[in-house]
Amino acid sequence: MAKTIKEINEKIKKGKAVVVTAEEIIDIVDEKGLEEAANTIDVVTTATFGPMCSSGAYFNIGAVKPKIKLGGGRASLNNVPVYTGFAAADLYIGANALPDDGPHNKVFPGAFKYGGGHVIEDLVAEKDLKLIATAYGTDCYPRKNLKTWINIKDLNEAVLFNPRNAYQNYNVAVNLSDKIIYTYMGELKPKLGNANYCSAGQLSPLLNDPYYKTIGIGTRLFLGGGVGYVVWQGTQHNPTVKRKDNGVPQAPAGTLAVLGDLKQMKPEWLRGTSMQGYGATLTLGIGIPIPILNEEICRWTAVRDEEIYTQIVDYSEVYPQGKKGSLGEVNYGELKKGKITVQGKDVPTGNLSSYPKAVEIAETLKKWIMKGDFLLGEPVAYLPGPDSGYSVKPLTERPIKEGG
Repeated sequence: MAKTIKEINEKIKKGKAVVVTAEEIIDIVDEKGLEEAANTIDVVTTATFGPMCSSGAYFNIGAVKPKIKLGGGRASLNNVPVYTGFAAADLYIGANALPDDGPHNKVFPGAFKYGGGHVIEDLVAEKDLKLIATAYGTDCYPRKNLKTWINIKDLNEAVLFNPRNAYQNYNVAVNLSDKIIYTYMGELKPKLGNANYCSAGQLSPLLNDPYYKTIGIGTRLFLGGGVGYVVWQGTQHNPTVKRKDNGVPQAPAGTLAVLGDLKQMKPEWLRGTSMQGYGATLTLGIGIPIPILNEEICRWTAVRDEEIYTQIVDYSEVYPQGKKGSLGEVNYGELKKGKITVQGKDVPTGNLSSYPKAVEIAETLKKWIMKGDFLLGEPVAYLPGPDSGYSVKPLTERPIKEGG
């Protein structure tokens, strides 16, 4: 029996919707069968909690007296540079931003103790932040210098806006070289000393909707402890990668661009993170409800870790040089056991994403929906799928000759 999002929302309003997590639906389908599960269950909640580098926040500081035009000038928050190119009072800070006077990787591997992700966490935690700005001055905006403290409680708007989050599957990173390397996938020990991955697997949002049949522009979600929305496909959205028969991509595929009100969010679900030897980032919690509109969608949400495969990639040579090549394929059931076999060697695994936190987010979102505090957003458009012709192209380099 087919259902609509509108019908499910009416059930949510009346307190009659049946909501389960992406963990729970697996056993329900096993016990009751696909048809009964699809008819009984209205919503499946999915979630992930992990580092998401392509994140940032924009905010408006309001008018000061005399007025200053930040656009075209320079500004920093807690000594971390912010982008001023929008307008007089609008600023944007990226999670990877670093203080200009920081050591970075000059003393390798750098610690990257404070960066844009930490600023965003401090902003959400309602801490005072030091704003320093310089401007060139105009007739209508005469002020040229500003030094003040700001707090999220005093800002007109503060918005989390992330161009690329919630990757649909991702590589397992290993190191074939004879030295330690430091990457966005964490510290990788030499000679296959460890294998790092970053996914909630069977709980991860886009792995439960492999063809983007319910997630699209306008999808409402749990974002950093508050409410947010999918606003576009994320950068590097790559729906055409090879897939298994169950539709699950075998390599990094779909991504989401998301937006939400920072004033609703909580530091527990939005954490500044230091990646040794790599930089600063933001660890973020995202939860997405999937409406069970038919049996096909229900079947996808019942995917289990053992049915989700990804590639093992060498981050000492293949990844940094942009080469193609996989050292093998492994499923998340194997990864979560703590050890995989690569080139005949037993290699310990580690997850940069927190599965227990993902479970907590999925449970929280489930409670919001069952209480009637969270209605599903009906997408106005869906993400480009495998048959859309959408593709991701590498940069075609055209070297700039000296003097031209």
